Amino acid sequence: CWGYAKQVYCQYPSSSKQTDLKCNVLSALELVPLDSMRRFSTQACHFMDAYSKELNGKQVVWASKKYRGHQVG
Repeated sequence: CWGYAKQVYCQYPSSSKQTDLKCNVLSALELVPLDSMRRFSTQACHFMDAYSKELNGKQVVWASKKYRGHQVG
């Protein structure tokens, strides 16, 4: 999400005016696809759930890869 918006933002001409900067940021954020936002949100929820179960970073990455899709049994 943020990476996509940052990539779009970097394509705008640089400016020192506060109004131009604000307009560029808002425009870049509006161009982020809704599907991308939803996927990022889902993944963030999975990571938060795993951390709440006191898993470490390596375990969280493993679990997110292992329990992915509709056949997780």
